[in-house]
Amino acid sequence: MSSDETDQTDDELPKHGLKGPAPDERPHPEGRRNTQGIRIDPEAEAEPETRRAVLSALVEDDPGVLSRVSGLVSRRQFNIDSLTVGPTTVENHSRITMVVEESEPGIDQVKKQLGKLKPVIAIGELDDDAVRTELVLLKVEGDEPDKVHAVTEMYDGQTLDAGPETITVQLTGGEQEIDDAIDAFRQFGIIEIARTGYTALARGNQATVPGEKPGTADEPTQPTNVQ
Repeated sequence: MSSDETDQTDDELPKHGLKGPAPDERPHPEGRRNTQGIRIDPEAEAEPETRRAVLSALVEDDPGVLSRVSGLVSRRQFNIDSLTVGPTTVENHSRITMVVEESEPGIDQVKKQLGKLKPVIAIGELDDDAVRTELVLLKVEGDEPDKVHAVTEMYDGQTLDAGPETITVQLTGGEQEIDDAIDAFRQFGIIEIARTGYTALARGNQATVPGEKPGTADEPTQPTNVQ
């Protein structure tokens, strides 16, 4: 041991008996360790940012096609906001419109996985300027029919059924317009509500689904080869 080291008094040594900063003075890495003992960066593990995407798919009218589509999405634990289905201009074909709330990779996976299903002919995502609308049926208390009628007219709705106890109205429009209308009808007491979710088409002569032919072309849409 050198003379310098022997000259150091006990008072000059750290209280924990070792050179260097005390344990509570040392830097501590953030994050936690996974099952393999590897420390996880909290920023890398943070939840990815999500967005809403409107997807349109042309499908063959095979038995159970809707359950196959919805089953695949639910098994993959994707978040579906709404799903609608209806016929197209081509016999034995239907259009499914699906709204999902997912991260960018999640949206890509939804499209890829659905594109692999045999009944799915083609699938694509609609642009933000696409024509989107939804339908809602509202059954409200019938105590104030005149006021109910006034609110219905204000939102360009239609009265489908009116009686001494209940009034049922139909409304169509964009999501925000429908939300505002529902809020306006709450004052009368909403008994029941049925809301379809979006159905949508691309604007102008743009195909809603990649490869989709106009209804006057007499040409079937070719299946999409999703990688």
